[in-house]
Amino acid sequence: MAVNKSLDPYIQIITTLIRDVQTTHSQVFSKRSMRLTIQKIIQRTEREGISFLTKTLPRLGKALNRALAGDGLLDGTKLRFTTLPDSKLPKFLGELFQQVFANDGSVLPTPCVKSIKSLTEVLAVFYKLELRSSPDDEQRVLDRFLKVEEELVVSDERLDELSKQLQANLHERLLSHDSSFVQIARRARILLSRLFASFDVKDIYPRHGPGAVSTGEKLWGKWSWTNIPTRITDMYPLDEYYYLSQTHVCDSVDSIQLLTSEESSAKVILVPKDSRGPRLISCEPLEFQWIQQGLASSLVQHIENHPLTKGIVNFTDQEPNRRRALSSSLSLGYATLDLNDASDRVSTVLVNLLLPEPLLGALMACRSLGTKLPNGQYLALKKFAPMGSALCFPVLAICTWALLHASITDAQVREDLLVYGDDVIVPIGETEHAIETLEYFGLKVNRDKSCTRGSFRESCGCDAYKGVDVTPVRIRTTWTHHINPSAYTSYVAYANEMYRRSFYQTYDLIVSMLYRTYGPLVAMDQDIPVPSLVEVPEHMRVRRRRRNSKLQKLEYYVLDVVPHKRTRYIDGWMMLMRFCAEGRRRLGTPLDNCMPYGSSTRELIDGICHPSFSASQYTERQRSSLRRRWL
Repeated sequence: MAVNKSLDPYIQIITTLIRDVQTTHSQVFSKRSMRLTIQKIIQRTEREGISFLTKTLPRLGKALNRALAGDGLLDGTKLRFTTLPDSKLPKFLGELFQQVFANDGSVLPTPCVKSIKSLTEVLAVFYKLELRSSPDDEQRVLDRFLKVEEELVVSDERLDELSKQLQANLHERLLSHDSSFVQIARRARILLSRLFASFDVKDIYPRHGPGAVSTGEKLWGKWSWTNIPTRITDMYPLDEYYYLSQTHVCDSVDSIQLLTSEESSAKVILVPKDSRGPRLISCEPLEFQWIQQGLASSLVQHIENHPLTKGIVNFTDQEPNRRRALSSSLSLGYATLDLNDASDRVSTVLVNLLLPEPLLGALMACRSLGTKLPNGQYLALKKFAPMGSALCFPVLAICTWALLHASITDAQVREDLLVYGDDVIVPIGETEHAIETLEYFGLKVNRDKSCTRGSFRESCGCDAYKGVDVTPVRIRTTWTHHINPSAYTSYVAYANEMYRRSFYQTYDLIVSMLYRTYGPLVAMDQDIPVPSLVEVPEHMRVRRRRRNSKLQKLEYYVLDVVPHKRTRYIDGWMMLMRFCAEGRRRLGTPLDNCMPYGSSTRELIDGICHPSFSASQYTERQRSSLRRRWL
């Protein structure tokens, strides 16, 4: 049986990667072992297809990480791998596994970190490959979504009881050393009240998100309103937040009279994620998304700059978590926790329990009460907001931080918390109590991805072992022999990362793949503002060039990624509203400074005053083309 030709690029990449590994570990990983390993990859890919590369090998990689994190022994027989004689270690790459583990699967006293790094590179290289999901995978994700919704019933009952106890003990003295869940909830509420005491829920700049909405409007159709429930306008009045001015309201009086106030629902869609299956997103209604985006932006800015949470709760920078994971893999002072189905487990009851007014009222006003499943069934949501709501991530982060902060009695230790969405880092001595607290309040810790023992840590995409970054290159984009902008830019980046890690044969392979499909390539030393490779052989380089006398520069005829744009002229007020919502954000200027003295509204809208943005142009998401042009 021959290997499917579509798998050839992936087999070539992983086998060449193994050749690079053999070069690095030639003393223990012989050329004969390399040939046998490559032969095994081809044989198993013939039998299992792409799943051997995207599921079987990553499963072995996860077992490697769990063993390094102190979570059991490595046992190859449980993972469908033949083991070495008188050993539990896999025969596949066994020479490298023997540099890390004893025959019983336990970690050696002084494991070879270089071998760990090479193993993770090979085992996880295609773990994130974005493949088309099967109907079974899609159904599994939907079933999981519904199961979590059912599980919230149990935690909600517990939280309702806790809320009653909290209300009954409201006037009792708060003891700092009391670690009961009632007191943790009480301290968390006080903490969040302090955090948002100065936060003005009305001081927001509404805007639309970049994604699809459940009501189906195109990019240019998002700027006219047809339905706005009174639940939102009671908190965010129509004339102040959905129209630019009183003049705009007066000019739109006919369309306002046609507005309906029906309760809209969100809509569940499945989008590609990786080899494990699709990601479930709940698209929000247009009128909800408008306020959600503005409120979320203000919340993020407030939380990241408030003295209580600055540098502790982050939304825009993952580096604090990455650095802490790297350092704690050596010092062992902190544990990294990963929350399972995190956004789906923040229940409405938990949000009501912890968050203060008026923020609570604002969050509830722009929250979807239910979502429509792909089969048309309507589901009333017990969770506060599924993934897809702009408020999902901020609310998850602040609830997680408040509960952990309130559960730790040592004031100095509290400052060592780090929260980035569902990636949490806690002092090692607080690990068990932190897990117990989070799970009592309805969240669930993914123990397979949490690192609480051993010297392995993982947070925000950084894998670390004993102070060394062992994060592998994860190829996400599928390769195609047809011209494809996404594949081109992605594989240029993958090649450069392989070069940075000294996998030179793999780098040369990807460069040759790019050259055969896309023709002459650009090297970084040519200093051209397009996707460029670290090194390109002379015969593969772009050579066509000319002298631009007007610009007094040398130009090359290169391949460039050009986004697809559409021009749509809509009502003038709507275009002006788009400029104020999006142009102000992109230009980084206050609204009052958007229109220079003496400029007309048409100049403003057409982008003459600010060439970087035009209110009549729309960039189509995930659509671009590759074009040769002079640069």
